[in-house]
Amino acid sequence: MIRVLVADDQPLVRAGVSALLAAEPDVDVVAVAADGGEALALARSTRPDVAVLDIRMPVRNGIEVARELCAPDADPAVPVLVLTTFDLDDLVFGALEAGASGFLLKDAEPDVIVDAVRQVAAGNGTIDQSLTRRVLREFVSRRSLQPVTGDRASEVLTARERDVLLLLAQGMSNEEIAAALVVEVSTVKSHLARMLPKLGVRSRLQAVVWAYQNRVVAVPEG
Repeated sequence: MIRVLVADDQPLVRAGVSALLAAEPDVDVVAVAADGGEALALARSTRPDVAVLDIRMPVRNGIEVARELCAPDADPAVPVLVLTTFDLDDLVFGALEAGASGFLLKDAEPDVIVDAVRQVAAGNGTIDQSLTRRVLREFVSRRSLQPVTGDRASEVLTARERDVLLLLAQGMSNEEIAAALVVEVSTVKSHLARMLPKLGVRSRLQAVVWAYQNRVVAVPEG
């Protein structure tokens, strides 16, 4: 059972997302919050598996909540899925830097939202397909990068970790990466667990951004 916290300051959105998720047999909505301060308090008391957060909330916004829930020493450490109406808002990039595992627009189809919660709970980051190219391209363009020489992935990662990163950047799940490399899913998870600290990132999504920033893969066009 996936334990979920939902936080949104809009009553209709909050109720709608909560009802949508609660209707799923493998999801239990354990807490519902109307602002970021309440979301943090409820996360600490209920210890959910996933926090579904709006970005713009009173008291504490989604970035501040994500930063605390996704910090390396967070207790509890909770993966964050951001639902937003702002496709290229500065706050989206702030939430990415804070360690959010996924982003969806609020007008996403219900089954897409449910699947995203499952993916984030399983450790697979997710991002709305309509946003992927624009978000990654814009995020990378907004960052002043140091000149890159050589193959940064080879300098930082083992050969197998680099393989995992390349497949991760293609949007593959742990299961798909395992099948492509002909290894167990647990092996992929072990590679990821070692890889993220090496890259200095907190989530799979940030690892993909690192791959684009360091030219391991080309920044998407279009």
